Amino acid sequence: MATILIIDDQPEILRTLRRVLEAHGHVVEEASDGQTALRHFAGRPADVVITDIYMPEMDGIEFIMRVKEAFPEARIIAMSGGGGLAKESVLGAAVKLGAELVLEKPFTAEQVTEAVARALAGPPA
Repeated sequence: MATILIIDDQPEILRTLRRVLEAHGHVVEEASDGQTALRHFAGRPADVVITDIYMPEMDGIEFIMRVKEAFPEARIIAMSGGGGLAKESVLGAAVKLGAELVLEKPFTAEQVTEAVARALAGPPA
């Protein structure tokens, strides 16, 4: 069992990911933007973070940069449906900045649980 912090501004994505991850025995915490998530993570780091890229207040790219600066061992999975840019481009940038894995929206429950298992199995970044 691991603690997973999910960051997304879409409530339905948060609900779906919570349901999938809790069914696999994980404890799930949520934030609707990177700024809130950064405060939460600083007070209580999660084992894995799953963050969307496009969000209000602080986007996922800035969140990844700031978390990796303060917590280089943080395990991060970035997800995006593309927004204004090709999803491959923004997810590639997320990897360059420290995300270990990426998920392209839409994704399946199996892809999410596999990505979390891989993040937990690998050494901290």
